[in-house]
Amino acid sequence: MPENYPQTYFPVLVQVVIAMALAAGLIGASSLLGKRAKSPLKDTPYESGMAPVGSARERFSVKFYLVGMIFILFDIEAVFLYPWAVVYRELKMFAFAEMFIFVVLVLVGFFYVWKKGALDWSAEKDQK
Repeated sequence: MPENYPQTYFPVLVQVVIAMALAAGLIGASSLLGKRAKSPLKDTPYESGMAPVGSARERFSVKFYLVGMIFILFDIEAVFLYPWAVVYRELKMFAFAEMFIFVVLVLVGFFYVWKKGALDWSAEKDQK
């Protein structure tokens, strides 16, 4: 058991130093060993090798942002499953019932969004 302040946070410091060294090593290795193929198309802002079509100032469809928000919402809800899984054995049936209600509510929200057409990206609906 750590006895003073520096001993408490030394493992965290070691982990941060190792993470920074690993990141620097990987970036350095990729710059030394990686391929360098230059072309005018590769130097465009999108770096996809294809000439950009249209203006970069185009407006995005609201559906793009709606799907992004829905993804974040369901992603955050999935994070709540991990702490539940950790304490599941201690809480027994109470945890099961609680998580069953949670998952049912998430699925109700998912099916509602699906039926509203928020996940439909087909161009046919936009043209009507």
